[in-house]
Amino acid sequence: MKVIGLTGGIASGKSTISKWLAEHGAYIIDADKLGHRVYESGTEAFQKVVTTFGEDVVGEDGEIDRRVLGSKVFGNEAALKQLTDIAWPAIKDMAQAEIESILEAGQHDLLVLEAAVLIEANWMDIVDEVWVVTVDRETAIDRSMSRDSLDREAVEKRIDAQLTNEERSAHATVILDNSGSWDELRTGVSSAYKQVITTS
Repeated sequence: MKVIGLTGGIASGKSTISKWLAEHGAYIIDADKLGHRVYESGTEAFQKVVTTFGEDVVGEDGEIDRRVLGSKVFGNEAALKQLTDIAWPAIKDMAQAEIESILEAGQHDLLVLEAAVLIEANWMDIVDEVWVVTVDRETAIDRSMSRDSLDREAVEKRIDAQLTNEERSAHATVILDNSGSWDELRTGVSSAYKQVITTS
């Protein structure tokens, strides 16, 4: 069974591709969902966040208040790096443990780790191939504004804070262009899926 790392920028279509792959038998690990669990009370990451950012990041429920934490790192590159230095290795450990469990069970032909920060967080060593979804800038802006109800400036700031398509593509085994229609993207995904299944 192959382990695919699926990555791409804002509104590139990662989740759409993951859904298609799941419908065709792939097991999907969503790094965003792991990220919501990484700071849970009692974990090592929880304690590191509290030690680094202060007791006031803990809400009345005893869990990390993400809004308070976010206000401490927003627009502060040094603080954001402190946070990612805590979170990214912890998320990687969670993903790797789940990957090993699924591989051992042997019930799927393909396992996909969907992760926007796969390359930035240096998680490529836990996957066999890297699939990069690209989309041109204007299409990404239009889709994100429509989907997330954000203004253009906010979307552009998010895009500018990410790796470029070219930077991601330099690490890619497969590049999937999603600047066109879903039918066009599906053709590319289907081809890549067939290729990886037949060579597994």
